[in-house]
Amino acid sequence: MALKDLTDIIQSAAVTIASIVAIYGINAWKDEFIGKRRIELAEEVLAIFYQARDAIEAIRSSFGYEGEGKTRKPGPNEKPEHAEALDRAYVLIERYNKHNDVFSRLHALRYRFMAQFGAEASAPFDDLNGLINELLMAARHKVWLATVPEWSLRSEEAMEKHHQEWIANERIYYSGGKDDPIAPRLAKIITDIESRCQPIIEKSDHK
Repeated sequence: MALKDLTDIIQSAAVTIASIVAIYGINAWKDEFIGKRRIELAEEVLAIFYQARDAIEAIRSSFGYEGEGKTRKPGPNEKPEHAEALDRAYVLIERYNKHNDVFSRLHALRYRFMAQFGAEASAPFDDLNGLINELLMAARHKVWLATVPEWSLRSEEAMEKHHQEWIANERIYYSGGKDDPIAPRLAKIITDIESRCQPIIEKSDHK
């Protein structure tokens, strides 16, 4: 074999090896970049769920503050004797509005999370959104319960039904009761999102 032929073979092999190394390096960088983005997204999602949990606990707090509910705009046919009860019913919505940026960020992250981890990954987002909607419905139902016409409560049966509806709605509206239906569901939602995010986040700790 001529020296020139040997040189050509060596150069060709070197080019091939360099190409393989370059491709491997690009793929490794790509995998690392994608992995880093997934970890950052999992951290962001988990953090915003924690913020949402704290926001919901604040929204449902039974402790009130002077002036709460006063941002409500009275209806055109509102009776003066209903104003105080309507203000109290509006407190939850008023508090929700103060934390709306948290829930908006959560909604925006839902689609990114689905894109990275699959459609089934949206379950905790959907559950939390359903819980929030239930709280807002409880606020609206509280308005109805507070302004129900007196003529509809003339019988003992009607009064008892109204009383039981009021109690059930208050359990949703406020936190802290022994029969609180919201707190266990909220805790489960947090556990669900932790089970999805923490294994991804922990991968970065082992690198």
